[in-house]
Amino acid sequence: MNKAFTKETDGQDDDDELPSLPALPKGSKNYMTPHGYQTLKAELLELIDNERPKIVEIVHWAASNGDRSENGDYLYGKKRLREIDRRIRFLTKRLEIAEVVNPSVHYGSEQVFFGATVTYADDEGVERTITIKGIDEADSSKAEVSWIAPVARVLLKSKIGDEVPLPTPAGVRTLEVLDVSYPAPQAET
Repeated sequence: MNKAFTKETDGQDDDDELPSLPALPKGSKNYMTPHGYQTLKAELLELIDNERPKIVEIVHWAASNGDRSENGDYLYGKKRLREIDRRIRFLTKRLEIAEVVNPSVHYGSEQVFFGATVTYADDEGVERTITIKGIDEADSSKAEVSWIAPVARVLLKSKIGDEVPLPTPAGVRTLEVLDVSYPAPQAET
């Protein structure tokens, strides 16, 4: 059989076999801050406009060199292309269902809503400050938690001075809300 009609098998082609990214709870919306939405959109456009065309060019060049079975540029390029396409599909789906919520509309409020920066103390007196963000934009290294995280769930709708129970594997802890803040509204230009 002519080589043009054979299927290349160079690794995992099925997306189903790879670990999935964070899933949204059933029936919930994909809440996102305007900054988070713009960040994901910028990543998507970068992949589509720059990254993917470069890899396609490399794969095309490597394929023209002949034997593909031992061609590292070709094999790596095809693998990278699958990763990029998978990320593009993921970002496209998440951006399509995104519900952009501007936290600055609650500026000055003492109640915890999506986008709030909350300072709380646990029952041992340890204070922590977190910002409640969307699933796709939360970064734990910046003290940001997803709105579906257990600590965010119990803090949502509470007010300064409220004590809320947080179930943990070690038992129920009590969190006291000390401060709530939101970014200041920006004038539209």
